[in-house]
Amino acid sequence: MRIRVGLIGLGDAWLLRHAPALRALADRFEVRAVCDQVGHRAEQAASEFHAEVVDGYRVLAQREDIDAVLVLSPQWYGALPVLAACESGKAVYCASGLDLHAEEAQSIKRRVEEAGIAFVAEFPRRQAAATIRLKELIASRLGTPRLLFCHQRSVVDSPASQTSGRTPPLSTFRYLTEQVDWCRYVADRLPTSVMGVVHRADDAAAAEDYQMMSLDFSPRGEPGSGPVAQISCGRYIPSGWQEAISYRPLAALQVSCISGIAFVDLPTALVWFDEAGRHQESLESERPVGEQLLMNFYRSVTSLVRKKCDLDDAFLALRVVEAARQSHDEGRRIDL
Repeated sequence: MRIRVGLIGLGDAWLLRHAPALRALADRFEVRAVCDQVGHRAEQAASEFHAEVVDGYRVLAQREDIDAVLVLSPQWYGALPVLAACESGKAVYCASGLDLHAEEAQSIKRRVEEAGIAFVAEFPRRQAAATIRLKELIASRLGTPRLLFCHQRSVVDSPASQTSGRTPPLSTFRYLTEQVDWCRYVADRLPTSVMGVVHRADDAAAAEDYQMMSLDFSPRGEPGSGPVAQISCGRYIPSGWQEAISYRPLAALQVSCISGIAFVDLPTALVWFDEAGRHQESLESERPVGEQLLMNFYRSVTSLVRKKCDLDDAFLALRVVEAARQSHDEGRRIDL
């Protein structure tokens, strides 16, 4: 059985992740229509997959020959394609990392639940080969996580990169939500409180160049007794300073466990230590993360059991990031 899909927005991961995955899974997915705000890009993608170029996400979602929509980039329309899919009863694969406030996210969550459609949020960090292997090691060799350090360092957007109207703080928000979900997935617990810090480049009116949060997974009433995650996202290196951005990068995720410590760099780099010393594993032979993500979506659409956890997890990550902002504004730890 092949699922007929329409593509809405072709984001930065199109060439490296989504297009190769759709080609590899041609026996599972059939691309019928493409909608993108850049016309020639939509034409190229449509030509490759023998699909039609559609002018507008709403028209695409209403097509009778479409079973599901893949929202691969937010572009100017944000969450509107998800709402259009709800109205048309089409399953949604959301790879765009919606930049929403908690109230907006709650409204969309309610619409998806009312529509009864399959909704899968793209969590590439979860499905990466290094993360899957890390979870295996936690269960077998490393033991329960105690401390998690998750870092994202990127360049300051140049003026040319901001023509779409998306500002650096929104991009940082997306990074933070993905990091929160990653740490929660590795810790395998729900966070109970968060403390946040925000730094601006020069003054109160300047763009934010660094955000950090301390996420506590301890049982309620017992702060500091369980795992703690330190999550940070910095945008303080100019885009032209390529040598600086690549100099001594921190591990994307460092996990200190009861019986060892692990360092993860996505998608396939994993180094871990225990009493026996250093262990470095080669994970290049694993199935690419893009294929794993789309196969997860395929199973959700074709299953008779509706999967809700992705929607709940995405909403939880949004709430945590907003609570971290509230923590900074009010100068106190926020209970979740």
